[in-house]
Amino acid sequence: MKNEFKAIVINNIDNTYTAALQTITTDLLPNNNIELDVLFSTLNYKDGLAITGKGPVVRTFPMIPGIDLVGKITKTKSNEFQNGQLVLLNGFGVGEKHLGGLAQKASLNSEWLIPLPVKLSPKQAMQIGTAGYTAMLSIIALEKQGITPDSGDVLVTGANGGVGSFAVYLLNLLGYSVVAATGRLEQTDYLKQLGAKQVIHRDELSTPGKALAKERFAAAIDSVGSHTLANICASLKYGGVVTACGLAQGMDLPASVAPFILRGISLMGIDSVMRPKPDRVEAWQRLAELVESSYLDKISTEISLPDVIEAANNLMAGTIRGRVVVNCQL
Repeated sequence: MKNEFKAIVINNIDNTYTAALQTITTDLLPNNNIELDVLFSTLNYKDGLAITGKGPVVRTFPMIPGIDLVGKITKTKSNEFQNGQLVLLNGFGVGEKHLGGLAQKASLNSEWLIPLPVKLSPKQAMQIGTAGYTAMLSIIALEKQGITPDSGDVLVTGANGGVGSFAVYLLNLLGYSVVAATGRLEQTDYLKQLGAKQVIHRDELSTPGKALAKERFAAAIDSVGSHTLANICASLKYGGVVTACGLAQGMDLPASVAPFILRGISLMGIDSVMRPKPDRVEAWQRLAELVESSYLDKISTEISLPDVIEAANNLMAGTIRGRVVVNCQL
């Protein structure tokens, strides 16, 4: 039948939650001003939660998951983009409340899209995905607060995770001295290959600590939150900066105002979902200039849409390391 395409479709009918590869028609797509063929998407942790139903990610049903995608425009009602143009999307509730990227076709709002940087292939952009994009946003925030490689050690928590591993890699490329915090010290060699100068156990930061601790770090990129973020604040040098982009340990922040007042530190929140377009373009241009294709190939595996459900279950079971790229046209 004309205009059929394959997609991962999540449903919740009579409290029965299902996710399956289905063949659907373009009639089911929303009436946005851009239609495109999805070339590559990714399998993020949020997508894993959505597909397995282990987290309340999906807001409306039926839903196509996939918070990242690169596609080629097939129809446009926007003066900003042309047919045949390659575009990139991260966030904006796509895959949660708007039909997402784990499909062969998508209909999207042009405000959510940016042009794919010339130096990146569609696959490379999805090897980077939201994880690398969020890490780059964090680094740009540190730079804008005056942090340079001469400032001192930069701590990265959750260093084995998607954002953390990209942050270690990118900071090292930019000449920073990186301290990586992880719960898996058996991954020390891997983190040092990424560029970490020192690897510490996350337990050094994850339990209740003092309002002010010894000054250790010039800056930090934190994806953990809770006591870890509080202890980072207490351990920053005078004028230090920490970016908060995750809450793996918790949403709470049991911290003191002491380091903010007595050491003049800054806490910067990093949102990747609703970020304004100029910030997105800046971050992706920096990524296109910095990231090496050999690194991306080393940290990622490629699958196709029929493999997504199994891969999502493996991701939630913790048996997948690195990035999972989905070739949506296979």
